Amino acid sequence: MATGTKTAIKTATTSDTAAAIAGRLRISATRLARTLRREADTGLSPSQLSILATIDTHGAMTLGELATHERVAPPSITKVISKLETAGLVTRSADAGDRRVTRVALTATGATLLRESRRRKDAWLANRLAQLGADDRARLAAALDVLEGLTGP
Repeated sequence: MATGTKTAIKTATTSDTAAAIAGRLRISATRLARTLRREADTGLSPSQLSILATIDTHGAMTLGELATHERVAPPSITKVISKLETAGLVTRSADAGDRRVTRVALTATGATLLRESRRRKDAWLANRLAQLGADDRARLAAALDVLEGLTGP
C-alpha cells in the first residue's frame, strides 16, 4: 500500500473516530443538561437561568453587556429580563455614573432561587458520582480537564 493511501486511511479513521466521539459527547451533554434542568425544578427556561447565573457571577450589568455575554440580540435579552423582573428575580436601576444607562441586578429572591437550583443540581450529580468506583471517578476528572480545554473558561 502506498504511503499516501496509508495516510488517507489513517486520517479517515481518525476523523470517523472524532465524529463518533463528538456525537456521543453531544448526546450525553444534552441528556445531562436536560436531567439537571429537571432536577433544578425552577420553572425557568435555560436562558433565564443562564442570565441569572451571569449576573450572579459578574454583578449588575447593562442590557448590552448581558446580550453580548449571552450571545443574543439585545431585543431578546430585553424580553427575558422583563419576565425575570416581573417574577421578582432581577431589578433594573439607573447607573450611578450615567443615569441614561440601566443596570440589571439580582434580587435576594433571584439569588436564593439560583443558589437552590445549583444545590439541587450538585446534590443529584454528587449522588450519581458516589455510585461510581474510584477508578471511574478519576477517569471522569481527567476527562473534565480535556472538556474544559475544549470549551474554554
